[in-house]
Amino acid sequence: MEAQTAPSLNGAVLGRWMDAQELPGTHLPAELEYISGGSQNEIFEVRRGDFHCALRRPPASAPADRDGGILREWRIIRALNGTDVPHTEAIAVCTDPDVLGRPFYLMGFVDGWSPMNTPGWPAPFDTDASARGGLAVQLVDGLARLARVDWQARGLDDLGRPDGFHDRQVERWTRFLDRIKGRELPGLEEASRWLATHRPLDYVPGIMHGDYQFANVMYRHGAPAQLAAIVDWEMGTVGDPKLDLGWVLQGWPEDTSEKSDIGYVDVTGMPGRADLASYYASASGRQVDDLDYYLVLARWKLAIVLEQGFQRAGDDPKLQAFGPMVLDLMHRAAELAETSDYAYAGAGGR
Repeated sequence: MEAQTAPSLNGAVLGRWMDAQELPGTHLPAELEYISGGSQNEIFEVRRGDFHCALRRPPASAPADRDGGILREWRIIRALNGTDVPHTEAIAVCTDPDVLGRPFYLMGFVDGWSPMNTPGWPAPFDTDASARGGLAVQLVDGLARLARVDWQARGLDDLGRPDGFHDRQVERWTRFLDRIKGRELPGLEEASRWLATHRPLDYVPGIMHGDYQFANVMYRHGAPAQLAAIVDWEMGTVGDPKLDLGWVLQGWPEDTSEKSDIGYVDVTGMPGRADLASYYASASGRQVDDLDYYLVLARWKLAIVLEQGFQRAGDDPKLQAFGPMVLDLMHRAAELAETSDYAYAGAGGR
């Protein structure tokens, strides 16, 4: 297979735009280094004199609606400026696609590491179990901090549709699955029926990341573990923050004393599911007695999201791997729905 050429930007054009925004490094061209991207949003490291940041934009081949997504991300990180939520600082945004081909924004550069770009945990987390446990606690702590943000005071009133959030989930995602469905998913009907008749004990709207997991956070170098930034906000909205918790814990084992692999990371020696849920409750001020509801919803929804990738996999081995993952997720969603003693069936999504 022919190697793909890394995307490029015009540093002189970017430098002139940065001058117009009165950013540091006046009249200097922007020195650029491609970090990551592909079919996803592209990220470039940007230096201009002593000024150091990162640029994020949709790839040239992305559909037009990706432009709105990048501006949505910008709104969220800008709203998080000044909060205690670890995030990339919002610096400047360009909505004019004529400047660099697509809308883009500049954000603070994070000096840290991503679990997705690290083969195994880096030292000292590879050998020190107590230090490794801090990675999980910090992951959940980031969610707790996000749950405490006053989204209305931060100007995100129109970001999502929080009213009736839980009333829409089954209908919306079932319609989505019907459009892409190419095979039967055992457990779908059982889990869907359970979700249609159950609701959380309470519902306090807040900012949701939408795909919260180790893959979408960065940590600072060294111990103790410290979350440096929550990244990749393209699915962010105002909804139920506890669904993010369900997303994290849906595959998390209760007993992590033995070898515990939850896909692309090893959580052996980290706190178990119940301990992490308890930590979230204490740090966020939100109860977690209805966690089973969120675990069922997270497994069910994630199965449907991944099924889309599997249905368009073609010869892509990464997307082909979603096939058995979807079946396992839906099976576990139905299994928990059938065995859980959680019974609250309140109406109205509140």
